[in-house]
Amino acid sequence: MTRLAELGARIESRQARIGVMGLGYVGLPLAVEFARAGFPVTGFELDGEKVRALLANRSYIDDVPQSDVAELRAAGRLRATTDFGELAGCDVVNVCVPTPLTKTRDPDFSYMASAVEDIRKRLRAGQLVILGSTTYPGTTHELFLPLLEGSGLKVGVDFALAFAPERIDPANKRFRVREVPKVVGGETPLCTELARKVFEPVFERVVPVTSSQAAEMVKLLENTFRAINIGLANEVALMCDKLGLDVWEVIEAAASKPYGFMKFLPGPGLGGHCIPIDPTYLSWKMKALNFPARFIELATEINTQMPAHVARRVADILNEDRLAVNGARVLMLGVAYKGNVSDVRESPAIEVAELLLQKGALLEYHDPHVAEFAVGEHPLKSVELSDEVLARADLVLIITDHASIDYERVVARAQRVFDTRNATHAVAGGREKIRKL
Repeated sequence: MTRLAELGARIESRQARIGVMGLGYVGLPLAVEFARAGFPVTGFELDGEKVRALLANRSYIDDVPQSDVAELRAAGRLRATTDFGELAGCDVVNVCVPTPLTKTRDPDFSYMASAVEDIRKRLRAGQLVILGSTTYPGTTHELFLPLLEGSGLKVGVDFALAFAPERIDPANKRFRVREVPKVVGGETPLCTELARKVFEPVFERVVPVTSSQAAEMVKLLENTFRAINIGLANEVALMCDKLGLDVWEVIEAAASKPYGFMKFLPGPGLGGHCIPIDPTYLSWKMKALNFPARFIELATEINTQMPAHVARRVADILNEDRLAVNGARVLMLGVAYKGNVSDVRESPAIEVAELLLQKGALLEYHDPHVAEFAVGEHPLKSVELSDEVLARADLVLIITDHASIDYERVVARAQRVFDTRNATHAVAGGREKIRKL
């Protein structure tokens, strides 16, 4: 029996030792699901604070209950370490590290390259390496396969390599991690089959594709689809603003059609690690092939101008009552990139806050999930959402629609409200105070 055949048998018996590199919003939920399925799991993380939290049975991810961590730790199925030397003992290694953009909006592969180099140093026959971090089509085959084969081992013979994109949607209560089908594409058919086997006990459905490039493209298509349609919704919002129409009324009425229309909502800009970034990976790759990704470029242009549009609207709303932005008290409600999460990566609140501070606004914020928030070199701390704080603000600006905020009270106590998320749609009184995107 070959070493990869032995690995397949270990996976089927759930004796395979699973490693997860990167214990953030993607890695920790995945590690917990593997452990819940019965595999022994070791999480690898550079941040010692996260490792110490897990070793003390504490979760720092909203979607991962502390009770789950404690239960799996007590069962001996979930470990965490900063010692990457232990990768040699893992049969399967999942890479869940960030893949951000540089300041010039080029792909930054430094985290993934570092992770792959850590694996290459310990790579042995009979291991399966699964990349999950979003990247451009061809990265696994063109960039990381040669690095791993530089160890002297051959893919599909000595070790297996696959790409399986993450599809985690933080704070989504409707679709939990295991309920979202897992796409897998390997460098060889055997690689795909081993990746399928390891994910089948964890996910309700596994969707194999013919190559790692196809799996990489799947993830980019998913989020490019969302980015382009959000761009359309944002452009419609700008049109409705010019026409004096309520964009939320228009979208809800259009969504009553039972076919041919899918509802996407406008907002103050794109945020999070996926939607603002993933289409740029695809666009960057296509530029190298002299193929202009025109839909992506146009949607990006529209979406990236939304924070500036919000800042201009703030000025216009204050100007209605002969107030200037300079010296006005502006209270931002929510700075996370989406409702009910604590993640501020790429949040439109960052740019909106920068623009308002540049205009001289006296800025405060409240976010029940984000205690501290830095705008450049300007540190801010979340203030208590008291009646006094609401009343003293010249404008309350809703950037993130957290479910725990009482918007009825916000509108009742505030002087003016600018709602970029339609969070106040159910508020009965005080409609005259509300302006919408």
